[in-house]
Amino acid sequence: MLHAAKHLMTETDALTLGESEVEVSFVGRSNAGKSSLINALCEKTKMAHVSQVPGKTRTINVYEIRPYRWIVDLPGYGFAAGSRSEKAALGPMIETYLTSREHLCRVFVILDAVAGPTKLDILMINWLIHNAYPFNIIVNKIDKVGPSGLEARKKEITGKLALQPADIFWVSSKKNIEIETLRKVIAKLLGV
Repeated sequence: MLHAAKHLMTETDALTLGESEVEVSFVGRSNAGKSSLINALCEKTKMAHVSQVPGKTRTINVYEIRPYRWIVDLPGYGFAAGSRSEKAALGPMIETYLTSREHLCRVFVILDAVAGPTKLDILMINWLIHNAYPFNIIVNKIDKVGPSGLEARKKEITGKLALQPADIFWVSSKKNIEIETLRKVIAKLLGV
């Protein structure tokens, strides 16, 4: 399915990406684990660069599953290493991508299970709702919460987002928890 993924391109301008037949994108705050999650979904260890420094992804990274079928990793928002001007450019870069992609079929918003939804996550979710973009929420790093605290954490997060636990993918890219379920959903969206 997704294991055929390869890095296709890295861009800073969404308008230079060219056309896909279908694509899904991953967006989330810095350090929510987007790159690790993409690696786990595609069964790779180092395809998407995983940094120890939050906010290291400052570009749009495109991974091709099959010709013109893409997974797109967007820059992290929130805390980010870098200059003020670099940080200021991330919001417009993400928005330009989202508003310009004709074949974008789903946006996956990645939340950190420990941090929960931040103000910026809620702004992103509300923006997606307001603009009628199809999206799903993925809560990553559930291994850091632990089995005993997970139910309480689910209630807390779903309460903040006014959702049901079944509306959210609860995963751990590190421990491979529910990755296969998510992988199947993405493969179906991409038609692979």
